[in-house]
Amino acid sequence: MTDSVEELIKFIQIGARLDLKAVALEHILGLTGSESGIATLIQHQILLVSLIALLDDSHFPTAKDSSLCLVNISANEKAAERLIDLEIPTNCPPLQSPPDNIVNTVLKFIFDPESKIADPCCMILSNLTRPSHLFETVIDGIQKSGKSFDEIISVFTKKQYNRVGANLHYLGPVLSNLSQSGRVRRYILDKNKCVVQRLLPFTEYRESLVRRGGVVGTLKNCCFESDFHDWLLSEEVDILPRFLLPLAGNEEFDEEDNDKLPLDLQYLPDNKIREEDPDIRCMLLEGLTQLCSKRHNREFIRDKNTYVILRELHKWEKDRKALLACENLVDILIRVEEEIGADNLKEIEVPEHLHEGFKKADEEFLK
Repeated sequence: MTDSVEELIKFIQIGARLDLKAVALEHILGLTGSESGIATLIQHQILLVSLIALLDDSHFPTAKDSSLCLVNISANEKAAERLIDLEIPTNCPPLQSPPDNIVNTVLKFIFDPESKIADPCCMILSNLTRPSHLFETVIDGIQKSGKSFDEIISVFTKKQYNRVGANLHYLGPVLSNLSQSGRVRRYILDKNKCVVQRLLPFTEYRESLVRRGGVVGTLKNCCFESDFHDWLLSEEVDILPRFLLPLAGNEEFDEEDNDKLPLDLQYLPDNKIREEDPDIRCMLLEGLTQLCSKRHNREFIRDKNTYVILRELHKWEKDRKALLACENLVDILIRVEEEIGADNLKEIEVPEHLHEGFKKADEEFLK
C-alpha cells in the first residue's frame, strides 16, 4: 500500500491535471475510512503537506475532497498530532503555494466569509483540539496566528457570518475543547468582554445539536472556576435559568412553587420539551453541581426552587449517567448546611478509600 500511496503524491499537487487529482483524492479519501489506511497515509509527510496545500485549490471539488480527507485523518489522535507537528520535508516537490501550518490554514478559511470549505475546516480544528495533550499547542498556534479569541467568538456568534452557506457550528466543540485550558476559561470569563452573555442564548439553540452541545460544554468548563460563581449567578450573567431551562419539561406547578422559580421558568408552555441529548443534560447538571460548591451559592440555588425542576427531571430521566448526575446534585440541594458541614465543598478532603468506594459505586450504577 505504501508504494501506491507514494505514486499518488505526484497527482495531488495544485498544478496537476484535474482528472488525475480527482482520482487520486478519491482513492485517498477511501483510505481515510479505516485506521490502517490513516496509519499508512500519515507515514508520508509530503502527502499531508500536499493535502493542506490543496485546500487552496481554485477548483472547489478538489479543495472540498482534500478538506474531507483531512477531517477523517485529524479524527485519529496520532494523526492529529502528526498534522500539528507537520513541517514541509526537504524532499518535498516544488509547490505553487507552500501551505502554512494546519492551524493557520484552517483559521484562514474559517474567517473567510466567502469560503465554501469553512465547515470542514471547523471540523478539522475541532478534531485537532480534542486530544487532551494537544489543545494547549493549538491555543499557542491560534495566539501566534494573528487571530484573537475575540474574533473567533465574533465569527461564531454572528448570524450568517459566512455568505456562501457555511454554518460554523463546529466552532462550538472547538470552544468546548479549548475551554479545558485555564487560559481560555479566563478569557471567556473576563467580565469586561461579555463573552459568556453572548454564548448563553445557544444553550437552547434547536437548529444544531453540535453548536448547542459545544456551548454547554464550554459553559460547564467555565463553572470549574469557582472564583467566578458569584458573578455567573448574579443578574449580570444570570446563568441559573439558562442551565435549568433545557432541563425543564411542560409540567405544571402550583402557584407557590412557580413564584419561587426564576422568571424564565414560570408557566412554561405545553409544548416545552426537555433537552433531548443525554450528554448535554449531563453537562448542564455537572455545571450546576460545580456552582453549588460554596454555601451562599447553594442557598441561592435552593431559594430559586431548583429542586422542583430536578425532581421532575428525575421522574422523566432514562439515561443512567444523567440520572446519576441528577441524583448527585439533588443530594447536595436537599441536605441542610449543618449536615454538609463545610462552606466550600471543593475544600473537603475525601479519604482515598472512600473516594475509590464512591467511584466503584458509580461504575456499578452505570452498568
